[in-house]
Amino acid sequence: MQAAPLSAYQETLGMIYFARMLDKIRLHAAGHLREDFRDNLGSGLDGRCANFLRVDYADLVDRTLQGGSDEEILRWCFEAGREANEGDIFVWNEFLKKVGWHDGVSEILVRRKQESGLAHRDEIMTMVEYFEFDEGRKS
Repeated sequence: MQAAPLSAYQETLGMIYFARMLDKIRLHAAGHLREDFRDNLGSGLDGRCANFLRVDYADLVDRTLQGGSDEEILRWCFEAGREANEGDIFVWNEFLKKVGWHDGVSEILVRRKQESGLAHRDEIMTMVEYFEFDEGRKS
């Protein structure tokens, strides 16, 4: 069965999106990740998250597939890359919640909404909100 990943709003040690990225890695490895997510693994927001943590995405995939909780893997990122403090995580979370709203990703958001039949949904103004509607957590 093919599945969409967890919500981007899911927190790991206060950080949003990280659990979603790990869920995509795990679902893909098990052959259960929805096809429309496969081409962007490691790029887009996954790439930005790995870069924010200063870890190589391929190394993160390897570490994730070794097992462990999301919290353990995020702590590994803090050790292998950089420690993110409360202020760093706040900035990341606020950035992520606004991706697609009047920025360089806005055109992608418009295209994705059109492809998903959501172009008429004016309340969808960010990528994270788009995920919620596209993946069925909001209607």
